[in-house]
Amino acid sequence: MDTHRTTYEIRALDPAVAQELRRLDDAGLVPRPEPDPEGGAPLRCCLRRSAPGERIALAGYAPLRRWAAATGADPGPYAETGPVFVHAAAGDCPGPPDVPGYPAALHGDRRVFRCYDARGRILGGRLVQLTADEVGAGAADAVLAARFADPRVALVHVRAVEYGCFLFEAVRTP
Repeated sequence: MDTHRTTYEIRALDPAVAQELRRLDDAGLVPRPEPDPEGGAPLRCCLRRSAPGERIALAGYAPLRRWAAATGADPGPYAETGPVFVHAAAGDCPGPPDVPGYPAALHGDRRVFRCYDARGRILGGRLVQLTADEVGAGAADAVLAARFADPRVALVHVRAVEYGCFLFEAVRTP
């Protein structure tokens, strides 16, 4: 049994949210779908990287604001909006993999695991530098489990250091 899965759940963008973002994003802009010539863009709708030529859209997304609306939290100025890649059309997205734990396909050299409490306030973050082998061996899941060992942590946003982009969230489960 995977003990990490008993404390948190990894979440890709909800398909309904991804569809909203394709029409009008959280920054009030209409995304412009286009082919990704080289591939490699981190798709938040299915937690994998785009393939060369795959049609994607870059949209503004406010993950904490949307989580707060669903939970009644009030994150105040922490409710930032940032860029995310999604498939250009819902029919192009296979959805997230049916593999529990940290999505290794979105791993990079450096990630920040930013923790939030139930009110939506930042509790701190941790810079994580792991090799692909370490991620495959469960080291990233161990970092997430350690974050959720603090009972104040309600959710963790995993972000790319280089661009500050939101990659995915892990949410405490009952």
